[in-house]
Amino acid sequence: MGWKETGIKIWHFLWKENSWQSWVANIILAFVLIKFIVYPGLGLLLGTNYPVVAVVSGSMEHDGTFDTWWGEPRYLRLDGTLHSQEEWYNDHGITYNQFLAFSLKNGFNKGDIMILAKTTPTIGDVIVYRTNKLPEPVIHRVIKKSASTFTTKGDHNADNAEFEKNIPAEQVIGTAVFRIPYLGWMKIGFVQLLELTGVR
Repeated sequence: MGWKETGIKIWHFLWKENSWQSWVANIILAFVLIKFIVYPGLGLLLGTNYPVVAVVSGSMEHDGTFDTWWGEPRYLRLDGTLHSQEEWYNDHGITYNQFLAFSLKNGFNKGDIMILAKTTPTIGDVIVYRTNKLPEPVIHRVIKKSASTFTTKGDHNADNAEFEKNIPAEQVIGTAVFRIPYLGWMKIGFVQLLELTGVR
């Protein structure tokens, strides 16, 4: 059998045949293409080794409308009193109108997919960075920056943690430039399945 006939048989098996073997082969092929061609290609295009990340926590979620999230005093201070996000951001030099101009101003949800690019982040940008305090990278909003460091906060959080202050620029993986809602639940479910089976 020549190369042409072999190619036709493989094409038919992958795209025409409706068997479980063909389905498995397609899944494997899709995985290989994404992992070794699409993902590295995106990384090269966007300037980061991690161009696509799944959001695995709810720390950037907003409850209700923007105005509800911003204005209602329902975030617990360390002293036990409640404050609003408006109070927190005003105390840190960020106004309502400034926040409205930020990218991803309405936050995003656990299970979303974020596309990252290597840029120079500014105040209001959402960045992904590594910290030795947590096993997974963090995806939070820049609320302060200096020449070589950043300070972040999760939109849903009442305050920012100590590890979020003075993050060196070299720990930043990328800036979130595009959101794909809920597609990340596939990864989260797969990781949870691996944990349940003891593989991870």
